[in-house]
Amino acid sequence: MKTNASQTPDDRRSQPDRRRAPTPPVSRFWLRGQRMGPRRAEEQSGEYYVDRYSARTLLLVLVIIALSIADAFLTLYLIGHGAAEVNPVMAHFLDYGPAAFLAAKYLLTVSAILLLLIHKNTFLFRTRMRAKILFVVFLGIFMAVVLWEVYLITQL
Repeated sequence: MKTNASQTPDDRRSQPDRRRAPTPPVSRFWLRGQRMGPRRAEEQSGEYYVDRYSARTLLLVLVIIALSIADAFLTLYLIGHGAAEVNPVMAHFLDYGPAAFLAAKYLLTVSAILLLLIHKNTFLFRTRMRAKILFVVFLGIFMAVVLWEVYLITQL
């Protein structure tokens, strides 16, 4: 096949250039894609989405979920020994029983973590801090809550 030397590579493409639009937050490549970061140095200064996540991010997510579940069980134990739930949202679910409380705690935590995971490389409140810093913040909060509950149990 003979090609015209003056023809640019863009002229020979059969589909539009996919790089003109940024990667969407949720795409068909989300679980099987290969993008773990921006491809070009100039893209690192902006917001971007990825298809795959690092092992560190996965570990943070799993520890936060585990601490959330531990918090739920410790809360139920303390409530069984005369404590009260101070979080009004979780107190509402506690009115429906322990199973509803545990399910709500898990689903609310996982939903928030999933949303944060998708948008982890966006900037917070027009600052240069990325949203992924919230993983560490949530980890610290859950650790403090679980430690506080363990302390309360030792005081029973």
